[in-house]
Amino acid sequence: MFNQKPTLKIHGKLRTIEKPWIMGILNITPDSFYDGGKFLDASSALKKAESLINAGVDIIDIGGMSSKPGSVLLAPEDEQARILSTIENLHKAFPEIILSIDTVHSSTAREAVALGAGMINDISAGAIDPKMFATIAELQVPYVLMHMKGLPENMQNAPKYEDPVQEVIAFLQTRISKLKALGVHDILVDPGFGFGKTIAHNYEILSRLTALEILAKPILIGLSRKSMIYKLLNIHPNEALNGSTALHMIALQKGAKILRVHDVKEAVECRELYEALQAGQS
Repeated sequence: MFNQKPTLKIHGKLRTIEKPWIMGILNITPDSFYDGGKFLDASSALKKAESLINAGVDIIDIGGMSSKPGSVLLAPEDEQARILSTIENLHKAFPEIILSIDTVHSSTAREAVALGAGMINDISAGAIDPKMFATIAELQVPYVLMHMKGLPENMQNAPKYEDPVQEVIAFLQTRISKLKALGVHDILVDPGFGFGKTIAHNYEILSRLTALEILAKPILIGLSRKSMIYKLLNIHPNEALNGSTALHMIALQKGAKILRVHDVKEAVECRELYEALQAGQS
């Protein structure tokens, strides 16, 4: 079984994931599926970050463009215009908090790290920007590899798999090997729930999530308020917190080490209940 307490080197400090980390989402976008337009100005973004910290967040994941189905990716300069000042402000205000940057662009990754970001979260696993892997090797920051079939603008156009779990594993293993050859070892993997997958694919991957432990990398999952919850239950994303929490507990039981969430307080509570369950089984 994969090491239960993986480590990541962030800002020169080796950090151990003693218990699962909670990654809080901060979208600096007008069009994200759940919270688009809420945190576009500096003041609201800072207040949101402070609320995430007070709720017990371990990482804040900052994104400057929506990757919901049908969306078109921004140019790097447009993305940077949205997020760079926020990264700088948050790092100055909360220097101990890990800032992750959700981007597919190597130039954005470079600028963000220069301003204090400590992790890069790439939904394309380096497939969109051919310079991304070399940039990560140079920056030596933890890097999240996510599986996505297609691009956000077309990924939900009838995606097909013979075996979604094995295809995800094979893709991620290939990308891990390329990164290792460049000297990158702080790698996390994300199966990419909702990215080029039907609802059935998503639930098959979640049910077999432990299979990803063969990759020997910490597993990050993003299930929060996604369509695999609200479409299945025939509700609105605003009503999908309960479903999110239920799936978060399942993901933790199946080996997830980082939960990427909109609702930090509830995710922290879920983690604490999971930890109590683990303690009761030991």
